Amino acid sequence: MSRLTHVPDGPYAPPVPVRELTAVSADGARLHVEVHGPEDAPAVVLAHGWTCSTAFWAWQIRELAGDHRVIAYDQRGHGRSPAHSACTTDTLADDLEAVLAATLAPGEKAVIAGHSMGGMTVMAAAARVRFREHAAAVLLCSTGSSRLVAESLVVPLGAGRARTWLTARVLGLRAPLGPVTPVARRILKYATMGAGSAPHMVEACARIVHACPAGVRHAWSRTLAALDLEHGVRELRVPTAVIAGTADRLTPPVHARALAAALPDCVGSTELPGVGHMTPVEAPELVTGRIRELVAAYVPVGAGTADSRDRDQGREHVVEESA
Repeated sequence: MSRLTHVPDGPYAPPVPVRELTAVSADGARLHVEVHGPEDAPAVVLAHGWTCSTAFWAWQIRELAGDHRVIAYDQRGHGRSPAHSACTTDTLADDLEAVLAATLAPGEKAVIAGHSMGGMTVMAAAARVRFREHAAAVLLCSTGSSRLVAESLVVPLGAGRARTWLTARVLGLRAPLGPVTPVARRILKYATMGAGSAPHMVEACARIVHACPAGVRHAWSRTLAALDLEHGVRELRVPTAVIAGTADRLTPPVHARALAAALPDCVGSTELPGVGHMTPVEAPELVTGRIRELVAAYVPVGAGTADSRDRDQGREHVVEESA
């Protein structure tokens, strides 16, 4: 892992997984997967957002792994998952299905939490057979289903064609972000975090985001600019909670409100005053607590008791594994 992908200590330093494996998606893309916590505990699956990695979920992993089996993976091209030419919402869904197949026993239920592009991954997979087999409940953090560029507030202009045009170019920059400098931290904080975010939160997010390759960042920005997953929202038929920050410039609360109104089974929508786009980092206790609540309410008692032989039956998508 690059020295830039995480902070070395403190609450946002990624814990060491119990095991790591590589899942293979439908088109051959290889995905780095981590498993934390007891094998017989109820399962939680974490899907990170654009330009992030498994390190983004460090707080949630550490707090949940004592009594949950926490599964986190790097989206293709992010973290330790190699880049792949196909960057579409269908491949996001394929990748999540591959991770579920590689880590859960047939019929085993889990709470699936997605932040930003990770939430879009969940929406893209909502109608898939394997997703419906394994999803007990969902948490959508700081995400939206469409009109991401048009609704973004990163560029301080009034809504309209000029802001949309400029936002698309800012978010789609091809240039590398370079080292994490004081100026870089201020820019990232303005674009993605609330004004009250502590320096150690900004540092953690900056290291993770700056580690994303420029080509990957650009390729996925084009996919997100054209995003239309409103059909996926309607197909998301499991209990789903929504979290958003009122100071989110990338996916403003208008998206969360639209999701809450359209979801077939919305079990709560929370807007966090002064919090920006990076809700799992900026409001870690609340996000972790909401995941725990969903597990307690919707994952059947004993759902985490399947042994390793049961899980091996579903691991046709695993190519290598190490302790």
